Amino acid sequence: MADHIETIKAAVISGAHKEIEILVKKALDDNESPEKIIDEAMIAGMDVVGRQFSQNAIFVPEMLVAAVTMKKGLDLIKPLLKSENAEPKGTIMMCTVKGDVHDIGKNLVIMMLEGAGFTVINLGVDQSVETLIAKVKETKPDILGLSALLTTTMPEMRRVIESLEETGLRKDIKVMVGGAPVDAAFAGKIGADGYGKDAAEAVQIARGFIS
Repeated sequence: MADHIETIKAAVISGAHKEIEILVKKALDDNESPEKIIDEAMIAGMDVVGRQFSQNAIFVPEMLVAAVTMKKGLDLIKPLLKSENAEPKGTIMMCTVKGDVHDIGKNLVIMMLEGAGFTVINLGVDQSVETLIAKVKETKPDILGLSALLTTTMPEMRRVIESLEETGLRKDIKVMVGGAPVDAAFAGKIGADGYGKDAAEAVQIARGFIS
């Protein structure tokens, strides 16, 4: 049997998005485990990509292509995982806060989180505090991820956390924040549990919350 795991891992790292579906199908046809493909090929590949990004060896365009490659492969495997009752690693609700319609960074984080095995609820952009609180009550995610690209919308993050406290939801959910104007000091000041400077770090933080 060909070494499908190493081949798929290399494809993710190099961003071979045109070939990934063929490679995953071949692996599945040869009875490779879907979980093994995700854990040892895709997640392992994205871990390498994350390290390369953190070390400035690659940049956002290369990371995006790798994430798209991973997602195309993951889309083939997801139905199989559902049929085999595979357990997700945790549920994360993601959105960009009210007044902010930028979502490239958020979407990259989502792809990385899905590649790492998390179930992600993407609420999109420009989400009000009221909508977020209602959705948290309804779906009870493990983690809430808030993104902002504008300094003018950063206070919305604080409002969300304050509302979680006021409604008694805060004790049951971790909150992580990110975005260009956000930093660790701001995250601590508003009472967030974590700050991810990039998608790779966001995945590491989420793993730490769930473990």
